[in-house]
Amino acid sequence: MEKLTNETLTEELNEAITSLMTEAGITEQRGLIRRILAAGIGLGQDDAGRLDLKITSAAIEEMRAAFRLFAPHHGVPKVSIFGSARTHSNDPLWLSAEATARGLADQGWFVVTGAGPGIMEAAATGAGSEHSLGVSIRLPFEEHPNATVAEKDRLVSMKYFFTRKLMLVKESSGFVCLPGGFGTLDETLELLTLQQTGKMIPVPIVLLDRPGGSFWRGFAQFAMKEMAGTGMISIDDLDRVLITDSVEEAIAEITGFWRNYDSLRWAGDRLILRLHRELNDAEMASLNEHFSGLCLDGGIERTEPLEVEHDERDLLGLPRIILTPRPRAVGELHRLIRAINQFG
Repeated sequence: MEKLTNETLTEELNEAITSLMTEAGITEQRGLIRRILAAGIGLGQDDAGRLDLKITSAAIEEMRAAFRLFAPHHGVPKVSIFGSARTHSNDPLWLSAEATARGLADQGWFVVTGAGPGIMEAAATGAGSEHSLGVSIRLPFEEHPNATVAEKDRLVSMKYFFTRKLMLVKESSGFVCLPGGFGTLDETLELLTLQQTGKMIPVPIVLLDRPGGSFWRGFAQFAMKEMAGTGMISIDDLDRVLITDSVEEAIAEITGFWRNYDSLRWAGDRLILRLHRELNDAEMASLNEHFSGLCLDGGIERTEPLEVEHDERDLLGLPRIILTPRPRAVGELHRLIRAINQFG
């Protein structure tokens, strides 16, 4: 038998993958499914080690399970609430987490937590089982998921922190972080990093402290003195964050962020913001007066959907504005969104 060349092998593999997808009844997103299958075969061709393969397979399996957990609730706004697993039910932080979750659930939001005890249990209790979803982590010395999200259709369990954090971030339109330990700080710093680098769409982030507490204000003082003070971050990098000890302010920040602002997308170096209500001339003039420094050139203008949006049928019914922002202007972009939400 003639030995197959790499080119022939690739062609035969592509045909086999196409046949496999057809046999499995896959008709949508075939190009992306092909990439996933091809990457798995490529790992085998690379003689990847057993540990590498275990990490890859577990990550894909965990993501699939999480996607299936969230799929029935697509379109429902979700807020992730982070905090210490060691917080007791008589702690004011527990009461604040419970009240915040209850207030958001009353307005139709789902509350997503790490499904553990402490702040996670407080938030799940406040939201109630009908408005709670859990993404737990399997640890050797930690408690089992709390009873509120223990039902199979409300919980997904993960081995890896990185897949867990991916799902907690991907699915949420707002975040409330209460004081906690290394894990809570890890989650909070990841949020801030994703926002700072533009790897995550703008969302409201609330750092909610105990009444009169200094945990998050102390964190902000450290960030300003040791990081912004030495040029490691920008002075406005925390402008996108609300630090408060008020449950009412936390709820208002999460819900108010989406009052008129809907979403954004890039078209080259131009940024398009889609809104629920079109801005009038006076409001546009106010934006250009107060946010001229955000623009690299030109100003903020109304626009019809661009060609690329028409091609993708991307929220064509919404009014939009467009600008060319200067680099590293994430903090000011958040202020622009808040200004848009204050109009009317």
